[in-house]
Amino acid sequence: MQVDNTTEQRVIEKIRGLFPEQMLQVEEFIDSLDKKDTNVADHDITLAATRLSEPTFQKIWDNPEDAEYDKL
Repeated sequence: MQVDNTTEQRVIEKIRGLFPEQMLQVEEFIDSLDKKDTNVADHDITLAATRLSEPTFQKIWDNPEDAEYDKL
């Protein structure tokens, strides 16, 4: 999503009008948003790697000896 300069300026002006304690809260909120985006990206990468490795592991796990563990 693209944000235009006018929106960015409005947000900056609003932040400048806050008390110092409120600015810290805004900063923490922004950090939490950034962290959520990172976690989502990390999760997506992990999920993709897992799916790519499934065929290889299927060859290893799909055997009569390991079939006993499927019953547990």
